[in-house]
Order: sequence, then C-alpha cells, then structure tokens
Amino acid sequence: MKNTWGSRIMIIPLVGGFLLASSGFGVTMVAAAPPATQSDLQGVTQNWDKNLPSASRFTILKDFNSKAVRDNNTGLVWEQSPDTTTRDWLHARLDCLNKNVGGTTGWRLPSVAELKSVLDPSLAAPFVPASVFTGIQLDEYWSATTDAVHPEAAWFVFFPLGIADVNFKTLSFLHFWCVRGGMNADQY
Repeated sequence: MKNTWGSRIMIIPLVGGFLLASSGFGVTMVAAAPPATQSDLQGVTQNWDKNLPSASRFTILKDFNSKAVRDNNTGLVWEQSPDTTTRDWLHARLDCLNKNVGGTTGWRLPSVAELKSVLDPSLAAPFVPASVFTGIQLDEYWSATTDAVHPEAAWFVFFPLGIADVNFKTLSFLHFWCVRGGMNADQY
C-alpha cells in the first residue's frame, strides 16, 4: 500500500513570523520572510499617518476645475468652497450625495472624525487656511455621525472653537461641507 502522506505538505502561518510546516512525517517550524513594508503611501486613498503643516498639507485639484482640495494628511478630498446655505441633517446628507463639484459626483457628508481632521489647530478660527478654502463659516457644520445614545441627534463641529458636539437632526440652521473618499458604510 502506497503512503500518500509523504507527498503532501501543509504550511500553517503562526504569530511572530514563523511558519509551521508538516509533511505528514513530522512538524518543522521555520522562519517566514518578513512582510513587505510600504514607506510611500502616495496615491493611497487615505493616509492618516501624516501631520503636515498647512503650507504643504492641502493641494487644490486642477482635475476638479480647482473647486476641490486634497488633504495630504488624510487623502480626503474636500469642496474648496462649501455652500453657505444651512440645512437639517437629512437634507445636508442628500445635498452632498447629489452634489457635483468640478464635474465630479460621489460626495458625502463627512464623519465627525473626518470633519475634525480638516482643522489645523495652529491656525486661527475657523482653523483652515483662507488661502486654500473659501466660504467657511464661523458656525456649526453637520457630520454624518449619529449620536449613539440619542439616535435623533447627530454630531457637528463648531468651527469658531474647533469642538464637536451633538444636536437634533431636525434643526435646519447648521451648515454642511461635503467630502469624497473612503468611509465606513455605517455612516450612512
């Protein structure tokens, strides 16, 4: 009777960079090659590992007819000049979803963490460079993030102070600023 185990090899990855190899006659632990590292994240949708100064942080995008700005810290693309009208939370989300900026669709309301991330605390209120963004109001801006404790409320960012808080979704006096980029599906 022929032994079929001798020709089969099973490899199981283990924590710590080792592999467990079995040929049916014994088990051998071998060191695995370390995973490849990526030091240049340029071109990746989101790069949350950067902390660039405002002078090099933002890039006005010509492909969007210079009406959108990439945040080189996060990879998110923001409207250069958000609409100055105010909306309730539902209509702010709908306006972003239906928005066309620089001939491009696919916009959305940002999460509260994304909205806070565009702020540069080294600048004066509204904490974004006036040489890059226009029309930013010293006021409250909706986020897509619903308050976990009170689902009838959503998070917003108060740009005069750069702080986040919650408010009822039915209030219609908050501004909105649309963004493009990857996100968690549970934000919508």
